Amino acid sequence: MANVNLAVIYYSSTGTNYQLAKWAKEGAGESGAEVRILKVPEMAPQSAIESNPAWKAHVEEAKDVPEATLDDLEWADAIIFSVPTRFGNMPSQMKQYLDTAGGLWAKGKLVNKVVSAMSSAQNPHGGQEATILSLYTTMYHWGAIVAAPGYSDAVTFAAGGNPYGTSVTVDENGMKEDVQKAVKYQAKRTVTVADWVKKGSQ
Repeated sequence: MANVNLAVIYYSSTGTNYQLAKWAKEGAGESGAEVRILKVPEMAPQSAIESNPAWKAHVEEAKDVPEATLDDLEWADAIIFSVPTRFGNMPSQMKQYLDTAGGLWAKGKLVNKVVSAMSSAQNPHGGQEATILSLYTTMYHWGAIVAAPGYSDAVTFAAGGNPYGTSVTVDENGMKEDVQKAVKYQAKRTVTVADWVKKGSQ
């Protein structure tokens, strides 16, 4: 494989999407990619974070994870986004980050990035698919290439069957589905497609 640079960019309040990001890094690493895990900046007030013990604990857990910058988008050949749903859409923290990419977009720097996305919600039909599709809408404007897992491997069915990207249901006891293998597969597929694109453009 060519040397594929993968940015795994996530937002997580209580840690679910951070875990998905770590599994994605493992899967992509197994494919030989150079991987950066990056969080988008937190916009919520400290008072809100302090009021939720799980949120506060995750902020501490991820304190050393670097924040995503525009340089990371330019560096990456491929990008995997992982976010919880907010009323069927991406969280404002991720939207704010993507909205800063206008300069790169205007210069054509985001064209042909290979992208994929993952999501989580509190119940099985809580907006995971719509959230992933909302991210992909932005990617189409970039001219990026969406590498959704589809039903290209049986592991997708075992993880709940979301063809747009791995999604998971989470309650106070943690993840309801076993999605680790699906996340790793999605990461490997993303890296593989990015490798094809990179080689084809050289």
